[in-house]
Amino acid sequence: MTPNRILVVGAGHVGLYVALRLSRKLRPGEAEVLVVDPQPHMTYQPFLPEAAAGNISPRHTVVPLRRELRKSRVLSGEVTKIEHERKVATVQPVVGPAREIPYDHIVVAPGSISRTLPIPGLAEHAVGFKTIGEAIFLRNHVLERLDIAATTTDAATRKRALSFVVVGAGYAGVEALGEMEDMARDALRYYPELKPADMHWVLVEATHRVLPEVGQEMGAYTVEQLLKRNIDVRLGTRLDSCVDGVVKLSDGEQFAADTIVWTAGVKPHPLLASTDLPRNNRGALTCEPTLRVVGEDGSIVVGAWSAGDCAAVPDLTAAAGTMCSPSAQHAVRQATLLADNIVASLRGKGIKEYRHKHVGSVASLGLHKGVALLYGVKVKGLIAWFLHRSYHLSRIPSLNRKVRVVIDWTLALFFKREVVSLGQLQEPFEPMRDATNSRN
Repeated sequence: MTPNRILVVGAGHVGLYVALRLSRKLRPGEAEVLVVDPQPHMTYQPFLPEAAAGNISPRHTVVPLRRELRKSRVLSGEVTKIEHERKVATVQPVVGPAREIPYDHIVVAPGSISRTLPIPGLAEHAVGFKTIGEAIFLRNHVLERLDIAATTTDAATRKRALSFVVVGAGYAGVEALGEMEDMARDALRYYPELKPADMHWVLVEATHRVLPEVGQEMGAYTVEQLLKRNIDVRLGTRLDSCVDGVVKLSDGEQFAADTIVWTAGVKPHPLLASTDLPRNNRGALTCEPTLRVVGEDGSIVVGAWSAGDCAAVPDLTAAAGTMCSPSAQHAVRQATLLADNIVASLRGKGIKEYRHKHVGSVASLGLHKGVALLYGVKVKGLIAWFLHRSYHLSRIPSLNRKVRVVIDWTLALFFKREVVSLGQLQEPFEPMRDATNSRN
């Protein structure tokens, strides 16, 4: 008898944890688990700010799929279409022709992408902060700006190089800003030509709240700490344009900046538009608390499951109509229940609803600085920073990665962080092109 095939689309927080859980729960020969993702690794996104700041090696923020999912099949490719009526997914491998893969159950978890707006110049001059590639680029880019500023004799060039703009005051924006400003300030000890006052760090937020997840009081504390570091916080302000790197804000401010980071929200992955599964007006898959996909009339779509950023899952602990927020905390917990429910479904047993007890939220503002709201208790400073690190160390998959991250942190206690730009990583073919073009 051919075993059931469980197709897991995406290997982010949901996809990886579902596959890991299934590999532990399924009996030999009970079902085949196939994981499809364009990348050969899962990125632990909460550690991206520390990777960008050089506190953690970028390699240690990613989890290799083939090493961790030895009981599953891993296919490097992108799902381009899902026809659930036929129970077939179209997969485009990294190289070669597309292929159709049949399945019995599908876990749709491609995650989300940056939610952008039609702002002139945004696509050409802004970088996001969702991938390890973006984090590595941003680190090299910021350090390279310091080299440019220290070398040039032109005041306008120096001012532009030392202007850094982060749009969005959620977790990603505030943590990226805090860690990178901390790194740049630390690096200035090696640049006698520059002083901290030369740098212009700007946080732009369209609403009047910073880090809403940690509460209004902790958000206000965060703003106070950023202002003490001479970071320009613009609340109730929008980015109107950044054509040619000239930042124009809705409050009338205008200046040139070489670094623009966009972290103003996320939206469900565009793959969902290429499926016949029901979605809400935000583009997310509609789910019931058991994490099964459901239609507008509440009818179950048999064999279809989803969770995380791309799913609209009712929050049973909040007011009616409230959906679970797109956070890593929800994604990991939902993934565990989703896998258990699939196993229960295969065995003809009852499945459970997702109901969580919110622990709280933690955020880093740079080395030894942080804010936290845990079980209603407000924590700030060094203790909050320690709690932030401890929580995320416990959440990153695999003992291998936990040990490597701890080693990185331990070495940082005795040695100063590396603050050198490896900008050539972004242009590996340029030296060869230059050598070829220089032939006599």
